[in-house]
Amino acid sequence: MNIKFSKNIEELTGTATREFLKLAYEPDIITLSGGLPSSDSFPLEEIKHISKLVLDEFGTKALQYTITEGYEPLRHQIAERMNRKNKTNVSKDEILLTCGSQQGLDFSGRVFIDSGDVIICESPTYTGAINAFDVYNPTFVEIPTDENGMIMEELERVLETTDNVKMIYVIPDFQNPTGVRWSIERRIKFMEIINKYEIPVIEDNPYSELNFTGEVYPSLKSMDEKGLVIFLGTFSKILCPGYRIGWVCAPEEILKKYIYVKQRADLQSSTIAPIEISKFIELYDLDAHIESVNELYKKRKDIMIKTMKEEFPPEVKYTNPDGGLFLWIELPENLKATELIKDCLKEKVAYMSGDSFFPNGGKLNYIRLNFSSNPEDKIIEGIKKIGKVLREHIK
Repeated sequence: MNIKFSKNIEELTGTATREFLKLAYEPDIITLSGGLPSSDSFPLEEIKHISKLVLDEFGTKALQYTITEGYEPLRHQIAERMNRKNKTNVSKDEILLTCGSQQGLDFSGRVFIDSGDVIICESPTYTGAINAFDVYNPTFVEIPTDENGMIMEELERVLETTDNVKMIYVIPDFQNPTGVRWSIERRIKFMEIINKYEIPVIEDNPYSELNFTGEVYPSLKSMDEKGLVIFLGTFSKILCPGYRIGWVCAPEEILKKYIYVKQRADLQSSTIAPIEISKFIELYDLDAHIESVNELYKKRKDIMIKTMKEEFPPEVKYTNPDGGLFLWIELPENLKATELIKDCLKEKVAYMSGDSFFPNGGKLNYIRLNFSSNPEDKIIEGIKKIGKVLREHIK
C-alpha cells in the first residue's frame, strides 16, 4: 500500500513507558517498571454506590455532551482543594478538566512550543512529558538536580546565556523518576528567578498528596506573583486512573488558550466521570482515602528499601523518597540498564531503564522502580531477582 503519512507521525515510535506497561499484564512477570497505582487502593464499593446515585439523580444528562471546561461543581471542588492543600488562591474559572494530566502536557506543547524553541527541564525528568513536547520539535536544555531538586545556579546561568527559552517544565513534589522533593529554599529561589525572567512554568503535580511524612511544602503556584505558573493535577494517583480526569489550572488569559486547544482535540472530557468524582468528594472523605493510600504505599516503599539494602551490591546507589511512587537507582558507570534488563526478564522481573528520562540521552546506568503496584511478597521476590542480576554483572 502506498500510504503517505505526515513527517511528524513518521518520526514517532511507541513510548518506553507504555511498552513496559504491557508487561504488567503478563501474569508470570513481576513488573516494577510502570507507574500504576495499587488496584487495592481503589474505593470499589463506594464507586459502585456513586455510579447508581449519579444515574438516578442526573439521568441522561450524565450521558450527554457538556461544556469544554468540564463539570462546574467539580471544578469548584478542585479549586477549593488546591487552595487548602497547595496554598493557592484560585477559582473554578481557572480550572479546565482534561483527559488525565498527560493531556495537559500535550496541550502545553501545543500552546507554547514552536519548532526550535528551547524547553528547560530537570535532568532527569518524566519521560511522558518528553514525549508530549518532542512532537513539536523543541530543543531540550536539562538542568542538573540533587537531593534538594533543581540546581538554581545552573538554571540562572542557562537563562542568562540562552535565547528563545519558551517554557520550563518541573515536578517539584516527589518527582518522576527520582522521587525527590524540592526543598522550600529551592522553591523560593526558583520563583525569584522566574519572576525575574518571566518564563512560563508547567508545574506538574500528580504526586504531592502521596506524602508519607505529612509535611506539606508550598506549591510553586502558591508563590506565583505574575501569573506564570500553569499547574497540572490529576485524580489518577489519589483516586483511580480509569476515570482519566485531570486538570489544568492557569490564569484565565492563559487558560482560554488551553480551552481552544481542548475544543479542537476532543471537545470535552468525560461527562459522567467528573460527576461521579464530584459525588465521591461530596459523600466521602477523600483526604481519609488518600491517607490510607499513603499508609499502603509507605509500607511497600519501606519493604522495597529494606530488601534492596539486603540484596543489592554496595556499589549501587538509590533514593529513599518520602512520597510518590518511585525509587531511582544509579548503577556503576560501566553497567547499562538496557542490557541488564535482558537478564532480569529471564528471571521474570522488569524495571524501567533510566535512559528514557533524559531528553538528550547519554545516561545509561540508571533504573526507575515502582513500589506502589505490587504486594509485599512480589516486591521482595522482584528485588531479590534484580539483586541477583546486579551481583552477577558487578562481579
